[in-house]
Amino acid sequence: MKIPAPGKPVRGSQSGAPIMALFDLLGRRWAMGIVWTLSEQGPCTFRELQEKCDNLSPTTLNTRIAELRAACLVDRDATGYRVTPRGRELYEMLVPLGLWAKEWGKDLKGVPGTQS
Repeated sequence: MKIPAPGKPVRGSQSGAPIMALFDLLGRRWAMGIVWTLSEQGPCTFRELQEKCDNLSPTTLNTRIAELRAACLVDRDATGYRVTPRGRELYEMLVPLGLWAKEWGKDLKGVPGTQS
């Protein structure tokens, strides 16, 4: 399995900038949703996590968990999958971005060319 890594070209960027590697990883289907869910809900078994992620297919969930574990954002212990300290730190930085996005979404309501 190959995950995006700082210093190497990633999807959408040849620069190797760490932020671009992170965006590549988090931009994968359900990657950010898994980090978000585990951060807010706490440790989950595979089946619990699958249910909380809108019954995501087992194949996709397995792939994303493997990628997030390789990226040191998610780990597994006796209680199930959980975010690592680095994953928790990422979540805490994303919360303000999520709040900003809600306000931005309000600004876009009724703007031609946007879905509202």
